[in-house]
Amino acid sequence: MTRIIGLTGGIGSGKSTVASYIASKGIPVYIADEEAKKLMDSKKISTKIQAIFSENILTIDGTLDRKKIAAIVFNSPEKLSKLNAIVHPEVKKHFRNWLNLHKKAPFIIKEVAILFETGGNLSCDKVILVTAPEEIRIQRAMKRDNVDRDSVLKRIQNQLPEEEKISKSDFVVHNIDLQNTFIEIDQILKILAKP
Repeated sequence: MTRIIGLTGGIGSGKSTVASYIASKGIPVYIADEEAKKLMDSKKISTKIQAIFSENILTIDGTLDRKKIAAIVFNSPEKLSKLNAIVHPEVKKHFRNWLNLHKKAPFIIKEVAILFETGGNLSCDKVILVTAPEEIRIQRAMKRDNVDRDSVLKRIQNQLPEEEKISKSDFVVHNIDLQNTFIEIDQILKILAKP
């Protein structure tokens, strides 16, 4: 049976870089956020999402205006939970189908930004956490997303504290220097490759 290895990390930790590196080794990697975005853009799901918002959240070309949605749900836990109630089951179903395509692999990586926050870690055999000192994460996120410090800090506050994530993880990768990070990942992959 294929083992599910969760890969997670807070904003600016570098988990996407790590996911790409693992994928380059020929290991199947499922990027939950990317798949969620694709699913949300399907007509069936975008129509359901529009129904929970009183304001128009579609762009001129009919796709979801993600910035507008983010701004609304950021200040409305109720709308966020309604949005999640539509998107999460669809991603779960999509993942099951994807997993079926990779059932010959000894293990797969499932990259999820909010793995612990959604309880997704409970369906993983092991969890890899990518972390970095908060200041480095803030600088990376500001540069990557072209946003101010306050925006990044708000997003960090919405995520589980690092100490809690560390205590719930099987492997913790401190991503400060990329070369060392890749060496750590290679060691973890060797451990995971053992039956």
